[in-house]
Amino acid sequence: MARMIKDAAIVECDAQLLRLSDDGSFAELPASGLVIVPLAQYLAQKSALISRGDFGVWFAPDDEPESLGAEAASLALIAVEFPAFTDGRGFSIGRVLRERFGFVGELRAFGDVFKDTMGYLRRCGFNAFVVNGDKSLEDALLGLNDLPEVYQTGIDQRQPLFRRRA
Repeated sequence: MARMIKDAAIVECDAQLLRLSDDGSFAELPASGLVIVPLAQYLAQKSALISRGDFGVWFAPDDEPESLGAEAASLALIAVEFPAFTDGRGFSIGRVLRERFGFVGELRAFGDVFKDTMGYLRRCGFNAFVVNGDKSLEDALLGLNDLPEVYQTGIDQRQPLFRRRA
């Protein structure tokens, strides 16, 4: 079983990520176990997923958090894909879900996630990370402490440095 980082600890990855097929059709839901479905599949099969339970929703970089809106607060798990280091849209998705839509559950980053991005992801509200397969989980875990002091506000620090010093 794959491993990941959750709440600053290395744990077993507990979910199966489902993707749309090449023709754009939805993946078939397994009979049991935690699954993470694409946002489009959730929006189309919402009632079936809610009655099934044990699911999360994942955002691609071009998905809009507004399409989920206040429903985000009722979910336990939302994942955000980072397909490339140069694509930072997922940072904004995470922050919008936390700040505007009140999401308090597990916010999981997956894709091109590694040590150098960990501190910034945490600042945007992510608390779980599926690290790129060619990177060390132990090394990536150290990245959560790369930013011991920050100047500006974030999900993890609501006051700017000048207010904290006063």
